[in-house]
Amino acid sequence: MLARNLTRIARLSRGFATHALSTSASLPAVLHLKTGQSFAGRSFGAPKSIWGETVFSTSITSYTESMTDPSYRGQILVFTTPLIGNYGVPHNKTPVDDKDVGVVLESERIQCSAVVVADVAEKFSHYTAVESLSSWCARNGVPGITGVDTRAITRLLRDQGTTLGRLAVGADASFAPPRTEEYWDPTTENLVDQVSTKTPYELNPKGDVKIAVLDFGAKANILRSLVRRGAAVTVLPWNFDFNKIRDQYDGLFLSNGPGDPNHCMPAALNLRRTLQEWDKPIFGICMGHQVIGMAAGLEAYRMTFGNRGHNQPVLALASSGSIKAGRVYVTSQNHQYALKLQDPFPAGWEPFFINCNDSSVEGIKSTADSGKKVWGVQFHPESAGGPLDTIEMFTDFLAECRAHKLHLNVPRHQPMDAAKVAPELVHKTPQRVAVAA
Repeated sequence: MLARNLTRIARLSRGFATHALSTSASLPAVLHLKTGQSFAGRSFGAPKSIWGETVFSTSITSYTESMTDPSYRGQILVFTTPLIGNYGVPHNKTPVDDKDVGVVLESERIQCSAVVVADVAEKFSHYTAVESLSSWCARNGVPGITGVDTRAITRLLRDQGTTLGRLAVGADASFAPPRTEEYWDPTTENLVDQVSTKTPYELNPKGDVKIAVLDFGAKANILRSLVRRGAAVTVLPWNFDFNKIRDQYDGLFLSNGPGDPNHCMPAALNLRRTLQEWDKPIFGICMGHQVIGMAAGLEAYRMTFGNRGHNQPVLALASSGSIKAGRVYVTSQNHQYALKLQDPFPAGWEPFFINCNDSSVEGIKSTADSGKKVWGVQFHPESAGGPLDTIEMFTDFLAECRAHKLHLNVPRHQPMDAAKVAPELVHKTPQRVAVAA
């Protein structure tokens, strides 16, 4: 009898977790591509029309993390996975303290301009879910279209490259496709400046090693990955001149971000000076990796359709800490631009990773004889979502920072094989500390 009652309670709880999506407000919608193709379906989310850059992601799960990634700013996101929304959307707020950025997902709101799915789930079920994908999009002012052939759209984007688009909703769906000159290109704007923090702030200020983060549009899990490993983190605007305060820190981290890295040339020029005059560890991810490359003298270029998904294989060309040369790592990625592979590489630098699918540069590092400890990777070691193959690169980076701080004798042939100095666990009253610019 007890077992039967428990079963009924479980079924009742699952019933509470599953909600129906109302389709009464669904409007006609059409996705127009600048290259001339149009795809008709029905709308969900916000009942409005938008412009953007149409891109696709091969991620199978973690649509909520992808949609809140600031690197998708200004983009119409096409999911290749047919069914999206089946596990709903969780509550995105957490108590803000000095060890948390205050969100469960990757930022406070949806960052992409719109979403395109073959079949949006009309019911969702997950123990953390509080609303449907449609209602979440509506609250954030983000439109969506469903009932379209995302396979055909993806093939077009792969063949002709990332394409500007227009999602027309409601009455706009009956109008003729826009003229070529009407399409808006978000990459002409400095998207990094739109998503970067305006005011410096600190997390875990009593951590045992102090890391400055240049915020080009940082995913929340990047900051979590540093804080959970005991680092004191100061988050700075993307164009902050780190050289003014560099002596206060044990390491520098450059985050991911959206758009064209050439808009971030001021940061690259500031970093060039840092590289010349500073010998402490530096680590960059995605946009941060591209900025490091430009500071080193490499050129960033626009890829045909970029790499977006949680299943991108990369080959390690060198060993460094937890990374072993010759091994293939599966990674999470979201980028339209990459660094050019050139021969010879700039003095003091070498390729670190290369993409197994398209041979694009996936990482660079300073050479052992350069006297520097600098690494940049195009992929996302922190995942969220995606595989955790390279998550220990955060541990490696902080170990180098601790080793440098303690003046340990780090073997030069493996610069990230520093002694794994365990961080002190500090228990204190939660407090988020603002930093004066």
